[in-house]
Amino acid sequence: MATLGPAAALLAKIVMAFACAKLVPLAWAIGGDQAEEMVVWLGSFLFTLGSGGLLWLKTKHYRRELLARDGFLLVNMVWLVLPVYAAFPLLLTVPDITWSKAIFESISALTATGATALSGLDGLPVSTNVWRCFLQLIGGLGIVLLVVAVLPLLGLGGLQLYKAETPGPMKDTKFTPRIAETARGLWLVYFGFSVACMLAYKAAGMSWPDAFMHMCTTMGLGGFSSHDASFAY
Repeated sequence: MATLGPAAALLAKIVMAFACAKLVPLAWAIGGDQAEEMVVWLGSFLFTLGSGGLLWLKTKHYRRELLARDGFLLVNMVWLVLPVYAAFPLLLTVPDITWSKAIFESISALTATGATALSGLDGLPVSTNVWRCFLQLIGGLGIVLLVVAVLPLLGLGGLQLYKAETPGPMKDTKFTPRIAETARGLWLVYFGFSVACMLAYKAAGMSWPDAFMHMCTTMGLGGFSSHDASFAY
């Protein structure tokens, strides 16, 4: 456990932070007066936050500077664990979905792959489609890059994670002297373009939910949609 402890302690904080992402579909469920979905998203938020908090309590005493091997271990743990948390709400809100389809959908979203195993998207609750698309927005620039952006707030360095996640020669290139500043700068630009994209879709005639969801999948380069006809709708 001493070997896994430092990475597991940071994973716990990432899981708790990931729980906050579920507040986005919860807000849409509240706005759309979807009572059953509100219960699902609130419960999923509390479960994710609580399990992450429990893991943190068990591992918080493992404190040391992250090594390169910790970076590689944490990146793999993140990509194994977060899709499972992302899949739970789908099991409760998508009719007749199987566990394998839920996992496939969450991994496809978080990796911005864009392949979907679902049909009948037009009949799904808005909050469920929002969650699918929002996962692509998060995954579009990268979960780990987001983690690197906030690592200084956790008192940790992020270079090991950056090198573990980034492919090819890019891992040796930093746009600013501090890797966290690079990550925050990328996310700031990403967020700015996301807002502009959503407003453009709304101005072109989409509803606010469709404008938000298609902004998420456009910026994430994944291609999910809230309709079976996709963008042609």
